[in-house]
Parts: sequence; structure tokens; C-alpha cells
Amino acid sequence: MNKQMWRTIQALVAGVCVAAVSTWAFAESGAKSHKVSSKLESKGESAQEADIRKSLEQVIDTPGAIESVRKISYGNFYEAVLSNGDIVYVDPTGSFLISGSLIDMKAKKNVTAARINELQQIDFSDLPLANAIKQVRGNGKRVLVTFEDPNCGFCKKLAREMVSLKDTTIYTFMIPILAPDSADKSKAIWCAQDRAKAWNEWMIDGRLPANGACENPIAKNADLAHKLRVSGTPTMFLIDGNRLGGYMALAELDKAINDASSAPAKK
Repeated sequence: MNKQMWRTIQALVAGVCVAAVSTWAFAESGAKSHKVSSKLESKGESAQEADIRKSLEQVIDTPGAIESVRKISYGNFYEAVLSNGDIVYVDPTGSFLISGSLIDMKAKKNVTAARINELQQIDFSDLPLANAIKQVRGNGKRVLVTFEDPNCGFCKKLAREMVSLKDTTIYTFMIPILAPDSADKSKAIWCAQDRAKAWNEWMIDGRLPANGACENPIAKNADLAHKLRVSGTPTMFLIDGNRLGGYMALAELDKAINDASSAPAKK
């Protein structure tokens, strides 16, 4: 299979958006980079799972694109986790590949979303927080990490609403993924005397500080985003290691932070 066809499969699985454009780079380089810190573990596959893998490799011939294959309890399917973080399902004969969300209608549960969340959990203590803009609201006892691009419209909406977020320490990793000038804006904000103030003035008021030269972590942040499969903004992480993908209304976000704060950290 050529790369163009593989991109088409990825677009079907991931959806046509910034993430769909970026995932090919993630999948292509996945075999060359060290693995993401996640819940995914390398385990021996059964003979049937190995056969399913061989069937998939006849369709997806990119080295390292298939991270794991396992039998699941739903519909006699086999689950294949791809190196870009997507999940596809294969029938027992290895003849049919199904992309999209698997829904348990009786339990009213999105099985695919729950599994992806499980795989994407991180060890919060591994995050290099010194490379993020730090803001402390109130007593700062709760913690939220965000990955944002300064050109992200939903990030700007989130920034306006998070002004009212109480008792939370917010760490923002700036990642330049949306526009050619995203890196320049990120560096200008990082090099400002007061980074948090510069970030909010840009995201809320549209005032960008003058370009300044300084040592900055923007490239490192981009690499971190790659490792964590962050391909869209905003992407947020809670103290328990769970990921929140995309914009959330303040009340919903506040509840998620509270729930995570009351649970033990997951590794």
C-alpha cells in the first residue's frame, strides 16, 4: 500500500481536521522515536492475534504502524492500536477492517473513546513543567496542564473563560502547529518579562509583546507534544493523568479538575 492510501485510511479513522493532517507524521516517525509514556504495554500475542496482525500488514505496510493487536469482548472483534493513537477493528477472518467508534448500545458507552483515553493516560510527574507558562489562581491547589497554539481560536475562548477558574495552577505548553507564525508568537510570549501576563494579553486582548531573543523551550514543547500524540489544540491533562481533548465549557472543566484532584494519580 502506498503512503497516499495510508493517509486516506488515517483520515477515515481520525477525521478530517488538524489532527488528521498531523497524524501521518506521527505514524511515519513512530517507529523511529521512543514510545509514548502511556498505558500501552508490549505483550505477547496469541497465534490468532498474530494472524490478524499479518492480515493488517498486507494493507498497512508502513513499518511500526501497528503497535498492538488483541481480542476484545465486543462483537468477536480484534482491536488494533496504530502508532498514531488511532484504533481500528478487524473481524476474526482478517477480511474486514472497521474504522470509527465502537458503541456498546446496551451500556450506552463509547468503547473506542474509553480505550483511547486509557491508552493516552500519562504519568503527570514526567511532564517538564519548567517549560510551561505558569499561572496561579487563588490558592493554586488544583492543577491543570494545557497544550495550546497562540493562533488557536478555541484556546482564546478557553483563556477568556479560565480567567474565572478558581484555586488552580495552570501550566501552558505553547506548541506551534497551526500557522507559520505560531513559533514566532510563542517565542515572543516566552521571552516577555511576565510570560503569564503576555500570554493573556495576546489570547484575550490580542496584544502581542515585541519580539525578544531568549533561550526558549518551544522546540522541546513540540517534541513533547509529538511524544504525547497531541495533534490538536487545546489539549489538556489532569493531575490523575487523564486527557481532555478540545475546548470545554468552564463548568464542565471545573468539575473535571475537581474529580481528578480527588483521585490518586495514575501511571
